[in-house]
Amino acid sequence: MPPLATRVHAPVLLAPASPCPAPRLCLASGARGVGGGFRRGALASEKPAAAAVAVAEKAGGEGGGGGGGEGEGPYDAIVIGSGIGGLVAATQLAAKGARVLVLEKYLIPGGSSGYYRRGGFTFDVGSSVMFGFSDKGNLNLITQALEAVGRKMEVLPDPSTVHFHLPGDLSVLVHRKYEDFINELISKFPHEKEGILKFYDTCWKIFNSLNSLELKSLEEPLYLFGQFFQKPLECLTLAYYLPQNAGDIARKFIKDQELLSFIDAECFIVSTVNALQTPMINASMVLCDRHFGGINYPVGGVGGIAISLADGLVEKGSEIRYKANVTNVILENGKAVGVRLSNGKEFFAKTVISNATRWDTFGKLLKEKELPEEEKNFQKNYVKAPSFLSIHMGVKASVLPAGTDCHHFVLEDNWNNLEKSYGSIFLSIPTVLDPSLAPEGHHILHVFTTAGIEDWEGLSRKEYEEKKEAVANEIIRRLEKKLFPGLQDSIVLKEVGSPKTHRRFLARNDGTYGPMPRGKPKGLLAMPFNTTSIDGLYCVGDSCFPGQGVIAVAFSGIMCAHRVAADIGLEQKSPVLDAGLLGLLRWFRTLA
Repeated sequence: MPPLATRVHAPVLLAPASPCPAPRLCLASGARGVGGGFRRGALASEKPAAAAVAVAEKAGGEGGGGGGGEGEGPYDAIVIGSGIGGLVAATQLAAKGARVLVLEKYLIPGGSSGYYRRGGFTFDVGSSVMFGFSDKGNLNLITQALEAVGRKMEVLPDPSTVHFHLPGDLSVLVHRKYEDFINELISKFPHEKEGILKFYDTCWKIFNSLNSLELKSLEEPLYLFGQFFQKPLECLTLAYYLPQNAGDIARKFIKDQELLSFIDAECFIVSTVNALQTPMINASMVLCDRHFGGINYPVGGVGGIAISLADGLVEKGSEIRYKANVTNVILENGKAVGVRLSNGKEFFAKTVISNATRWDTFGKLLKEKELPEEEKNFQKNYVKAPSFLSIHMGVKASVLPAGTDCHHFVLEDNWNNLEKSYGSIFLSIPTVLDPSLAPEGHHILHVFTTAGIEDWEGLSRKEYEEKKEAVANEIIRRLEKKLFPGLQDSIVLKEVGSPKTHRRFLARNDGTYGPMPRGKPKGLLAMPFNTTSIDGLYCVGDSCFPGQGVIAVAFSGIMCAHRVAADIGLEQKSPVLDAGLLGLLRWFRTLA
């Protein structure tokens, strides 16, 4: 499933209140939307927020009507794409005084953390499970990102993270309060009480170490040395667990195979792989932050995060331009100096930050014949994670029993189906928390299941539409049988997105939601950081350390901004230490 908080994200990213940009890729059954209008807490208007719109209109983007002549700049940084990772990097830099230009291919910001509206419903494009939104600690990265540009959002606390419905009628609710969750899990596996406590205590040890540090770039030596001298035990703890995976740690303490399978499911919704392939640091961030800061849903929907960041960026004197399709990174003497759009316009900057996947960055935006060695190593260690089939539905509220939880993970019969296409189902019902997202008397159901793009290639238009309908109906039938009898008849609006939809509207290579290891990884050692082997070019997002998920890509954005700021003179740095550390990090990655 889309990693919780994710990166996750999906189907048809549509402009607010506009007709479907590709009706053939959107399946709108259920005839019509219901009601209309938005009430308390809904996104402020049917358009992106005012400041961001003003810049888009001034720029004209790909649509013409402004934006200046060719060769604009120079900026301190150009950011390609306005996903959460790119927007966090951009706003952090703007807050430090940099002049930043964000170029977004689509009509609104957010990428897979955007939103769209249909028939009175406001749908999150991707995950509705939001980490990093609390008011305490150092891992509340979304809160910090918003505060950096003078923004704050009202949030609604979720009393749980997810309700697991697993083989053998195993049902586990992950309560917001840690003690309630751990007691429930022990009640299911009383013979493994000691192992359960030891595994999750290890997660807390790692989380507390991370949460004690000021999180900046791990590629900036003055920061690293400063943190080490202030918090040596915490830094050593993280160094110890950096090359380790959650499944190996779990097996040190736990023997029951069903419980180990449950921990696989816990990790799968974080990373789309099992526990043996999930870095322990990633698992610990999510498995503990859901209790420390809790899951908090932004009033009006997840799309408001990107709108708020974009507004804050503009108010800091930087720009975001929409309908700006970057096709090339411009190199001069081997250094990234700017970008070219599909209409021929060029923009120049001291640095270029790509929020595209590394496959898109080095396979499409750069026209080099030979992949840099570092990227060869990355592609040797990681493959593209599968995409998703996603279903957005508006349903009659009467189909949901009273007290229905917001998030559900369903794997009915066989643990072996966990990682198979269409094997497991992740479901969010954000209207349980914020009823203003749907017309009165209705709810939103947002469903994901993993799917590879190869299943959807080579089909005629008729075959493609029929397959979407058939697969979606089977998923709905499974949910109807497991959770909500009468679900099919309650649907008033339905849209289905395939991996091809995700590829087209979210500009994700093969619709992927990030990298997954080819085999068993050495923790996070092989994950690339923000710098690249090309001078002046940086990457940010889910194909960089620390990986997938909203909290992870926000971390990536903060790290990237710190590193770029040091390189352009907005932060202090030591060139000698800098060169040594970057060389050491690249050597470590070759070992992995």
